Amino acid sequence: MTILSIRTDKAEAELGLFQDDHQQDYLVWQADRELSLTILQKITELLARNELSFQHLEGVVGYQGPGSFTGLRIGLTVANTLAYGLRIPVVGSQAEAWIQDGIARLQKGENQKIALPHYEREPNISQPKKAS
Repeated sequence: MTILSIRTDKAEAELGLFQDDHQQDYLVWQADRELSLTILQKITELLARNELSFQHLEGVVGYQGPGSFTGLRIGLTVANTLAYGLRIPVVGSQAEAWIQDGIARLQKGENQKIALPHYEREPNISQPKKAS
C-alpha cells in the first residue's frame, strides 16, 4: 500500500512516502507563508523522484494538529482533496506517532472521508468592524 503523509502545522512542512509501513522517502522544506503555493509542487516532486504518480497513491494520512490554524487547514484540504479526487482513503491523526497510527488505520480499512483539524482550543475570531 503506497501512502502519502502530510504535515503542515508549522513553518517547516513535511511530506512522507510510505510503502506499507516502511518509509520510502521523506521531504522537509521551509514552507512558511508559501505553503499553499509549494505543497502540490513538493508532492509532485516527491512522487517523481520515486518514479510514481498520483495514481499510485492508495491512502493519505494528514496531521490534524495542534498547530498553525492556516497551515493545518491547507494541509488537510490537500489531503482530503487528493483522497476524494483519487478515490482513496484518508485519515487524520494527532498522536505523537501520527504517521504510524494513520498507516495502521488505513491498513485496517478505515476511511474518514474528511479529515478535520484539531486546534486544541476554540479559535479566536475577532468581531467585524463597523462600517463608517
